[in-house]
Amino acid sequence: MIAASPGVPAAAPPPPVRPLLKWAGGKRQLLPHIRRFVPDHFPRYLEPFFGSGAVFFDLHSRGLLAGRPAILLDINADLVGCYGAVRDEPEAVIAALRRLARGHAQAPEAHYYRVRDGRFNPAREKRRHDGTIAYTPALAAMLIYLNRTGFNGLFRVNRQGRFNVPAGRYARPAICDADHLRRVSAALRGPHVRLALTSFDAVETLAQAGDFVYLDPPYVPVSRTAHFTAYTPCPFGPAEQARLQQIAIALARRGCGVLLSNSTAPDVARLYDGHPEAVAAGLRAYRVPARRAINARATGRGPVAEYLITNLPERETEPGAAGRC
Repeated sequence: MIAASPGVPAAAPPPPVRPLLKWAGGKRQLLPHIRRFVPDHFPRYLEPFFGSGAVFFDLHSRGLLAGRPAILLDINADLVGCYGAVRDEPEAVIAALRRLARGHAQAPEAHYYRVRDGRFNPAREKRRHDGTIAYTPALAAMLIYLNRTGFNGLFRVNRQGRFNVPAGRYARPAICDADHLRRVSAALRGPHVRLALTSFDAVETLAQAGDFVYLDPPYVPVSRTAHFTAYTPCPFGPAEQARLQQIAIALARRGCGVLLSNSTAPDVARLYDGHPEAVAAGLRAYRVPARRAINARATGRGPVAEYLITNLPERETEPGAAGRC
């Protein structure tokens, strides 16, 4: 290794890659706790609920995926289509976003609804086929624009499948960060990265012994009035949660490193915290502090406890970071 010349400062590390989209259940605020369970060695990384991709982008930014295959799966056709367009044609997406940003600056709310109802929904419907949506750079730019300027950054569709999130109230929304979008594109364009539209249970077939698998399903609501599971057209209810538990147990038995996040609802506790099969497979439940960010009322956004469930050893942390259940 060639040492730096005296008096010459070392080059600054590249900026970390952040998620491109705001997404219900995004994990940026849980990353300090998730990092405690990332294994030192693993041949491949699999993430079957890709969502905002916060964990993937964090692993990428920290160099932990260098030379390692990453298999990213999600059932939301808009999310996979948008990220695919950003990956393949970032400059075209940037150009379209810049045009949208100029229109928004002139008449924010009117422009939002013109884009949502007059352009995005018709184009999205036209390009839908057999459960997929063939995203173009223009369509990807519209989704990013609506995500950054819509209410709470939600993604929601009505019964007719039309995006119906109302306009948000933002003084200076960051609509087009070209450098960030290029970094996202480069991360997804890596030679070992695969992005696919498919159900979470495909991971049971794909995962092999030694793989690191992060599972971030739609959370079980902690109360009857908390419903944060409807960010895909497909429901994720008790049957799906039970199926996921069986997959997590099977992967742990296979020798995969499993890390799963969920709410601390009683139904989740029954599936993992002391469940005989889960315990026998080596899965342990940890409660970690989190902050709920997406709620229609500001009073509903605040500190909560969430579960991290894993068969991976915990790294040493600062005292008080989390407690074992």
